[in-house]
Amino acid sequence: MADPARFEDDVVPLLPQLYSAALRLTRNPTDAEDVLQEALLRAFRGYGGFKAGTNLRAWLYRILTNTFINRYRQQTRQPAEVELGELEDLYLYRRLGQGSGAARSAEEEALERFVDADLRAAVESLPEIFRIPVLLADVEGFSYKEIARITDVPIGTVMSRLHRGRKALEKALWDITERRGTVESPA
Repeated sequence: MADPARFEDDVVPLLPQLYSAALRLTRNPTDAEDVLQEALLRAFRGYGGFKAGTNLRAWLYRILTNTFINRYRQQTRQPAEVELGELEDLYLYRRLGQGSGAARSAEEEALERFVDADLRAAVESLPEIFRIPVLLADVEGFSYKEIARITDVPIGTVMSRLHRGRKALEKALWDITERRGTVESPA
């Protein structure tokens, strides 16, 4: 079993990065919190097997990514269930929150100020198999080898997915600039 104090000392400084990664994976603050909580529980349970001196951040990202993938697969197998009472509450919540700003979190508002909506949409439009390596490499700064360990795929697959993801992102961003009229199409 892991030593709670040592686990806390080692992991707490990484929580903001882990939450940001979970938020980019899930695209939803509530789901990000759930995935992060589940990943931290798994990490705590397996912390006794963690080898000191190895990359703790990459180990935690792998657990986080695997937790997200497992939840995503589980959700795709289950049909959506909604209670009628919840729909009514959700409708009222959205109606009341539209004018007051209560429906949006402070983080969402900050992201909208700093990140262009078209850029965020372009990244989110990438298929999962390309989006995850692009985020891990270009946003989180992991190496190919670390991404291969995190996603549990061969390094060549990481390189291929990263290349294809970047190309798809480049095309999406190019289309955005053409739509805005900031760049002329090549003749």
